Amino acid sequence: MNTTRAIGIDIGGSRLRAALIDASGTILARCETTTLAQAGPEAVIAQVFDLVDQIAPKAERTALAGVGVACPGPLDTDTGRAMGIPTLAGWNDIPIARMIEAALGLPVRLENDGIAAAIGEWKFGAGRGLQHLAYITVSTGIGGGVVLDGKPLHGRMGMAGHVGHMTIVPDGTACPCGNRGCWEAYASGTAFGQRIAQSVGGNPKSIFAAARTGDAAALKLVAEEADWLGIGIANLLHLYSPDCVVIGGGISNGFDLLQPGIDARIQRNAMTAFRKVPIVVAGLGENAGLIGAAAMVF
Repeated sequence: MNTTRAIGIDIGGSRLRAALIDASGTILARCETTTLAQAGPEAVIAQVFDLVDQIAPKAERTALAGVGVACPGPLDTDTGRAMGIPTLAGWNDIPIARMIEAALGLPVRLENDGIAAAIGEWKFGAGRGLQHLAYITVSTGIGGGVVLDGKPLHGRMGMAGHVGHMTIVPDGTACPCGNRGCWEAYASGTAFGQRIAQSVGGNPKSIFAAARTGDAAALKLVAEEADWLGIGIANLLHLYSPDCVVIGGGISNGFDLLQPGIDARIQRNAMTAFRKVPIVVAGLGENAGLIGAAAMVF
């Protein structure tokens, strides 16, 4: 068996990605498609098989170390089961790791997508060489993963790192998880987009572009988003005391605009000893989960 190459799979509610990755974190081949999110787990497994077949035909798979799968939660990664994923219809108590293993004929490791991305950034990206790392992805929702003392933090059933669902406003705005006042309900790309729609219209990408031209309304919206992000990040600093916080996801495309406001809120909310922790943009971009998933099987 050649342990220097593995398959990374990133199952998202919108996009499904697969890549052939070597032990240095280099992507050797990559492909993606639109996830059949409402068609049930069997349909998505068939998509996984088709993507893997493109980058690693069956005759070549016996030479691979295995397959790492990054998937949104909730998951029980101890048993390899999906436990009711809101963005994927029918993924309730499904043995997803075993199903993919049977389809591909390779050993499979299942991981929460936030933790997988944290592993990718820790091993090969913006957190390389650090012992303590907090990673957040800010896009449709807010996910995350934590590395402490040189080890990914998993917790019961591998469900640690659901940072988007810490309450920051008691009885506040409704969150898709069923709670009210979650960080995700205020600072996610979806929440940012809703504020934009209610204010000047457009989307986060157009607002970032307008802010770069000095547009006052856009700058105000960006400052508000940065403030909500800073509130949650200050909490993460107190909880985990990381060497750095890495921000990925679609909203990180405006990190240069958001950083001053994030830092300002941290200076107000964090205790003095935590204020100098760097907040940095992800180094691997949208490939963090793919690379982290593959890294789990080396």
